[in-house]
Amino acid sequence: MFFYSCSDINFKSVQPTRLLQKLEKYKNNFAPVVPFSPEKDKLLQLDFTGADKNITNTILADTPAFSGYINQLLLKAGARYGIGGYGEHRTIYSQSHVFDGSDPNEEPRRLHLGTDIWGKPHTAVMTPIDGIVHSFAFNDRFGDYGVTIILSHVLDNISFHTLYGHLSLNSIKNLNGGEKIYKADVFAEFGIPSENGHWPPHLHFQLIAEIGEWKGDYPGVCKFSEKEKWLSNSPDPDLILQLSQFI
Repeated sequence: MFFYSCSDINFKSVQPTRLLQKLEKYKNNFAPVVPFSPEKDKLLQLDFTGADKNITNTILADTPAFSGYINQLLLKAGARYGIGGYGEHRTIYSQSHVFDGSDPNEEPRRLHLGTDIWGKPHTAVMTPIDGIVHSFAFNDRFGDYGVTIILSHVLDNISFHTLYGHLSLNSIKNLNGGEKIYKADVFAEFGIPSENGHWPPHLHFQLIAEIGEWKGDYPGVCKFSEKEKWLSNSPDPDLILQLSQFI
């Protein structure tokens, strides 16, 4: 991931609006993105805005300690996954230069554009709708996506993309651009820290209306001052996930 402003993408106002309409229309028809049984599995809402004072800079700078902290929260709550983050203004990004501009006076990127699902390494990841592999990459910097896959989809003649970040290297071992991925297919898995940008194991799931020229990468965090345009182009992933009702 590099440094961006809204001028880097030609946002089209019509496409996101039409996409929202289609996602709302078919919201009950998508397959799960991760294994989840509402009857027995529990979700825990996680907050990385800085409201949780137990998440110190020392923990954030130490991936094993950060992973241990997440695991303890899930264990205490009896939850299979931690979830949240869409539209969240996160202080945790101050730990990585990935989210800072080249000018120290420039506004840093802190506003999260996807939903994070925190869980065990190697958790299966499935596609919610038929798609093809648009692109993939290993964005290997501290705080970055690590292994990333982007799929292209068409819904009633409306095209859009889904991005899956923080995956395992095994997820792209035999992957090919243009490959068809069918609804509910397991095509990836959560990565370990050495593969996923040095984060506790989790999935960053993001919707993208207009992807421009991006391949294997797309901004998952934006400047707070530019949030309206970026959030418009990346609508709430829960339109597909349908998990917030179980928190």
